[in-house]
Amino acid sequence: MTAGRPMPTQDDVLGYFDTLSNWGRWGDDDERGTLNHITDDVRLAAARAVRHGRSVSCAWEVAAPADMERSTTTCPCTADMPGAENMPPAFHADRRWGFSSERLGISYHGNTITHLDSPCHIYWDGTMYNGRSHSFVDAATGSAWAAVTAAATGIVTRGVLLDVAAARGVPWLEPGEGVYPDDLVEAERRQGVQVRPGDAVLLRTGYGCFRHENGAASGFTQAGWHASCLPWLHERGVALIGADTPQDVQPSGYDDVLMPVHAVSLVAMGLWMLDNCDLEACATTAAELGQWDFQLAVAPVRFSGTSGSPVNPIATF
Repeated sequence: MTAGRPMPTQDDVLGYFDTLSNWGRWGDDDERGTLNHITDDVRLAAARAVRHGRSVSCAWEVAAPADMERSTTTCPCTADMPGAENMPPAFHADRRWGFSSERLGISYHGNTITHLDSPCHIYWDGTMYNGRSHSFVDAATGSAWAAVTAAATGIVTRGVLLDVAAARGVPWLEPGEGVYPDDLVEAERRQGVQVRPGDAVLLRTGYGCFRHENGAASGFTQAGWHASCLPWLHERGVALIGADTPQDVQPSGYDDVLMPVHAVSLVAMGLWMLDNCDLEACATTAAELGQWDFQLAVAPVRFSGTSGSPVNPIATF
């Protein structure tokens, strides 16, 4: 029990790998998982959620050099660049245009950069979503199964922001505080919105507010989804979850399951995830407009064989 709530035992959580499994639900060759909940009708409904025409970003700015390695080339006059001697004569005559370009190196999985997790990101007992072996992921070529390219057409659906911090009347949840199904129901009631099949559910713990005021926290203790939310997400037919933290409450409360929300979602359910969102502008706009649903657009870069992509999710009200 936590704060009077009945909590699933560790055996219950381990059982979720079977009871919440979507393996075979959309066919043995399915790599899209819960994105199959996003039908044409769901996309049309998402378009109807645009009532004000106002867009906000749900991503953090990626700092260089703190979050990525950057090598910038600047050439004020392109005709003078190395290799220009091999270009056609007309190229040398135009001495007015120049350019800048970058080479970027980024490790996006972790606790700071806003990114999308595809199902191949996590294994359980050496197995990925829909029963494929971890051997489908090769160090040289990446993943041949359930990579981010399974979402190559983008994720456009109805988004719902559930502001649990506001529902609890606090600026942010403290590190280690979990979010439970009754929190989700209370946020729905308070905001006058209900999660429907095909929705993307964005969880605001308030950590974005903390991070804006104090900088990114260190360590591995964080607020987030408790494993008890997994049946709720499955029953509602949620297509995508996001949070302003790396999803799982830490510590998880289970000795043998470090990140149950990541593991069950990606491996058993095929439920895609948006980690490390900045939901402050989204929450402020939703409160101002009195509208907690919106069209959410997420367009991952089509990196071949990768387990995710840095993204800039856009909420349009």
